[in-house]
Amino acid sequence: MDNIVIKRAVLTAAALAAAGCSSASNGGAPLATAKIGAPAPAFVEPKVGGGTLSMASLKGDPVYLNFFATWCPPCNQEAPDVSAVAQQFKSAGLHVVGIDVLENATKAKQFVAEHHLVYPAVVDDGALRDAYSINGLPVHVFIARDGTVKKIVVGELSKAQMIEDVKAIL
Repeated sequence: MDNIVIKRAVLTAAALAAAGCSSASNGGAPLATAKIGAPAPAFVEPKVGGGTLSMASLKGDPVYLNFFATWCPPCNQEAPDVSAVAQQFKSAGLHVVGIDVLENATKAKQFVAEHHLVYPAVVDDGALRDAYSINGLPVHVFIARDGTVKKIVVGELSKAQMIEDVKAIL
C-alpha cells in the first residue's frame, strides 16, 4: 500500500514538472520566480468565460491568488471560504484570482459554477505554477498594493487565516 502511494506521488510530481516546460503566459518567455518581498511575476492568462487577466491590470490593489485544481479535495473544501473572503473585502479593493493549474477551461468553468465563485478564475498552462514553485495544492499568494509578494502559503487555510492574511495586505 505504501509503495503504491509513493509511486503515485512520484508520477504526479513528474507529470507536473514535465507539463510546465514552456510559458504562454509571458509570450513564451519564462516568468520571473516569485519571492517574498519581490515584485509578483507578470502574467497574462485566459479567464474562464473569455478574455484575459493580467497582473498589470491588478497593480495598485491588494491581490490574493488561489491556486487550485478540480481534483484537489482541500481546494474544493476551501473554495466557499475563499469566495466569502473575496466578497467580504471587495469594497476594500481586494482582487481574488483563482488559478486552475494544468487543467482545461471546461473543468475550471465547472469548478467556478459548482462553488459559486464571485471572483475570476484563469487557466494556467504551468507557467504560473513554475513561477510560484508550486509542487502541491492549494497554494495561497498574498500580494500588496505595491505589487510585492508578501506571503505564500502551501496547503489549506481556514477562513480566519485567509482573513488575517488579507488584512495584512490591505
